[in-house]
Amino acid sequence: MARKKKESFFKRLKHKYRFIIFNDNTYEEVVSVRLTKMNLFSILGTSTIILIALVTVLIAFTPIRELIPGYPDGSTRRDLIMNAIKLDSLENELRIREQFLENIRDIIAGREPRSFEYTPDTALRVDDIQFTRSGYDSILRSQIEGQEQFSLSVSGDMVLTGDLPARHFLPPTTGLIINRFNPQQGHYGVDLVTEINQPVLAVMDGTVTFANWTIETGYVIQIQHDNNYLSLYKHNAELLKSVGQYVTAGEAIAIVGNSGELTTGPHLHFELWQNGSPLNPENYILF
Repeated sequence: MARKKKESFFKRLKHKYRFIIFNDNTYEEVVSVRLTKMNLFSILGTSTIILIALVTVLIAFTPIRELIPGYPDGSTRRDLIMNAIKLDSLENELRIREQFLENIRDIIAGREPRSFEYTPDTALRVDDIQFTRSGYDSILRSQIEGQEQFSLSVSGDMVLTGDLPARHFLPPTTGLIINRFNPQQGHYGVDLVTEINQPVLAVMDGTVTFANWTIETGYVIQIQHDNNYLSLYKHNAELLKSVGQYVTAGEAIAIVGNSGELTTGPHLHFELWQNGSPLNPENYILF
């Protein structure tokens, strides 16, 4: 009995029906369609699937999705991304400050400061300062670039001290001096403005004695040379060497940046010391 009912059900699905539309005034047949229940179900199912697919595409790839209640709009998503970036930067700054305070505690306790591994900040950096070249700047650049960058000779009017081998310094980077040596104002070096991501070079062979982050001068690297010469490179964007490594003259040790609180734009602050006294780098290096 059940089998007969099942067979009769499938037979009914195959029964043909005619769908006719008449003109109400003339009784003329306008549209006539022959369908079975199975064809009708197939058409409705296919149309439903196509409609769902179109709605999904419209919601996923067009701004219509922002009209859905509770869906974040473009400004909200941008705010979420910026908050995530700021949170990442804040965590990195807190970690670096904690390392700095640990070193201070070690120094106060008479222990040797620890050297921490440098981890670059993953946050996006936005540099608002744009440099434009004037005609005089282009002429000066062409003159400097025509000279030998790594020449070991020094001009005769330089005031040099120490043994002869210790007086051969290379320029730490190419650029223009915007702030000169002035110990009366607490400025114990020179500020070189240059392009972002320029390499910072070691001015002479030596050993890295400090490579870390400070609150005021950002990422700092310090190199001990022969004859008690000491060179410092401040406000870097990234450090390429760590404490204890031996570097040669002209080797890249950092990347020019804009780190630290005491900075107004991308530049390199370079200092040269001997026997604990600051020296004017312009008397030793032909920038």
